[in-house]
Amino acid sequence: MSRHEHEADAAAKDGGLDRRGFLRIAAGVAVGGAATASATAGQADPGLSQEVDAFLARYVERWLPLDTKASEAAWAAATDVTEAHTAAQVVANQAVNEVVGAPEVIADVTRFLAQKDKLGELQARQLEKIRLRAAEAPGTLPEVVKARTEAEARQSATQDGFVFTVKKADGKIENPSANKIDQVLINSKDLDERKLYWTASKEIGGPLREGVLKLRDLRNQVARKLGFDDFFALQVADYGMTVSQMVGLCDGIVADVKPLYLHLHTWAKHLLAKRYGADVPKGAIPAHWLPNRWGQNWPSLVEGVDMDAPFKGRPREFITEQAERFYTSIGFPKLPPSFWSKSDLYPADPKTGRKKNSHASAWHIDLRDDVRSLMSIEPDNQWFGTAHHELGHIYYYMSYSTPKVPYLLRAGANRAFHEGIGDLIGLASGQRPYLKQVGLLTPEAEKAPAVTFLLDTALDGASVVFLPWSAGVMTHFERDFYAGTIADDALNAGWWRHVRGFQGIEPPAARPETLCDAATKTHINDDPAQYYDYAIGTVLKFQLHDHIAREILKQDPRECNYFGNKKVGDFLRGILELGATRDWNAVLREATGEGLTARPLVAYFEPLLKWLETENKGRALGWPEPTEKS
Repeated sequence: MSRHEHEADAAAKDGGLDRRGFLRIAAGVAVGGAATASATAGQADPGLSQEVDAFLARYVERWLPLDTKASEAAWAAATDVTEAHTAAQVVANQAVNEVVGAPEVIADVTRFLAQKDKLGELQARQLEKIRLRAAEAPGTLPEVVKARTEAEARQSATQDGFVFTVKKADGKIENPSANKIDQVLINSKDLDERKLYWTASKEIGGPLREGVLKLRDLRNQVARKLGFDDFFALQVADYGMTVSQMVGLCDGIVADVKPLYLHLHTWAKHLLAKRYGADVPKGAIPAHWLPNRWGQNWPSLVEGVDMDAPFKGRPREFITEQAERFYTSIGFPKLPPSFWSKSDLYPADPKTGRKKNSHASAWHIDLRDDVRSLMSIEPDNQWFGTAHHELGHIYYYMSYSTPKVPYLLRAGANRAFHEGIGDLIGLASGQRPYLKQVGLLTPEAEKAPAVTFLLDTALDGASVVFLPWSAGVMTHFERDFYAGTIADDALNAGWWRHVRGFQGIEPPAARPETLCDAATKTHINDDPAQYYDYAIGTVLKFQLHDHIAREILKQDPRECNYFGNKKVGDFLRGILELGATRDWNAVLREATGEGLTARPLVAYFEPLLKWLETENKGRALGWPEPTEKS
């Protein structure tokens, strides 16, 4: 199974691409089956090649049916949160772990990869996927693997079943949903109310604190068994990179957008001070001032254009149906009937008592044709973009589920490619020419200055404001957390050092170490050490969009329309249908003419930077540096 959650969109507030870590590791992001390699190494060994093909065939024959059962169990646990479903998920994943981490699998893969230069490229790629998966569940540590599986399940159940509590000034107790907390942070102008709900949103970190510490130790144990320094290093290895290389890449992304981020930060704190009738902060922005629990994006700061108006009165089914029409218009097939019958697209009815995972996600249950989505759609602009994003994952699944792509390589070119493609279509779905063509652009929105939309795009979703959070805070914290450089009794201190350093945000009051504010972010618990995927995906999105707009559509990247253009579909299909059969850098270079670069992203917002420089004239930029650097 492959599962991808939408992270940066406000409609999926916490959050996005949650692979449920180890519970889904055997069904994770780079799964597949066996196929004979088509590439031939310089010193090919026919006998060895045949032995590897036989090994891959046996592996898939044992693993794939169990993987599908585990996928179904994970789906049941996400769409109907009960102790029974959680227990069934544990059992299903333990069965998969026994296959993927079997000692004989580890021994054979190690032996084969020692002769990598004698193998074909597809063979070597499949073996490396098996090696990385075995490192998650080594059969040589059965008790540790079992303990981790159970701990992951308990952590997920604790997280999904947590009830927030707000004690109001009049003594009344409220148990708000996560959506209610988000709405207060988006809409309220009462700083006391905002602080109350923001503080309540962090209480979940208490019951999750000990669990995430235990999981860190268990994850590190399995990673080190196969020679990785720690669990973070194991996850980075899927890119063919070292930890220092990945952190360096992320630091470069943060540096590229910092000039624009500093101006957005300054503009935002002056706007918010005026909105709340408060003094402008001299440095960092108080966390409860921002319209997101983690400050990862800043929706609702741009006023004046109601993008929800065209959706009022429309049935909620329209959202996904229009997203499907977008894809079919550029040459992709219709979604299979099973997508509509098996997906869970709308909020759970409170009357039933059923609880479901609140994150928008896409699922590839059997790595063949069983594709599904989990959403909670309402007819509004945010869910319109989210649905386009989620179907990006679905069409990626469908494109590489062909005999040409081995099961083990039915995944994105790297993990970030899946997010990049989803975000790319999310960006395209918000372009005014597209909205106008499909009757979803009001006259008011059409007449609005272009800088208004650039500002909103920079602040919300997977864009400029998101990058210091994703490439900075999350990447550095998890790197430090798994390396053991943050003390167990100073998790909040370590967390807020990074938040202040990268985002220029500080808590409204001292944060107690009895809580763990990092663990309030679902990915820390169940999608660990992979958040840089979103940062890379964001950069990739703008790089692909720039190429499509300029080279295929011959249009301004800020005002373009993919809808109905089959050449756009051909370009995308050329990337999607490869799966993980090629080196991701080579795929990107062949598609766009250059390797990963933030240059198109920075260029996209050049008019906005000029506008902000005028708006911020005479204002001090930035915030004091943290006292301790990492």
